[in-house]
Amino acid sequence: MSKREPIYKVIFLNQGQVYEMYAKQIFQSDLWGFLEVEEFVFGERTQVVVDPSEEKLKAQFDGVVRSFIPMHAIIRIDEVERLGTPKISDAKGSGNVMPFPMPMPER
Repeated sequence: MSKREPIYKVIFLNQGQVYEMYAKQIFQSDLWGFLEVEEFVFGERTQVVVDPSEEKLKAQFDGVVRSFIPMHAIIRIDEVERLGTPKISDAKGSGNVMPFPMPMPER
């Protein structure tokens, strides 16, 4: 019996919205303060009903080989048994989700 390839649910903040994405590869980047996310996974298009949020994400990440997500934008990462539906939601309606405060650069 072969071991299944893990799938990770990555939830992060991006421009005032909460992104919930699925990927096969996640690791700390050589770029300081970033997480690398590769091999995004989307549901198959066999369904008659199309989720506009998922379609928006598919279009936005079409052709993306690897994303570098700032560590302070990460809300949560879970290894999951099943692929869910990727989605974008408004951060304002997601409880008390706030980005981690960043120090102001000195000039």
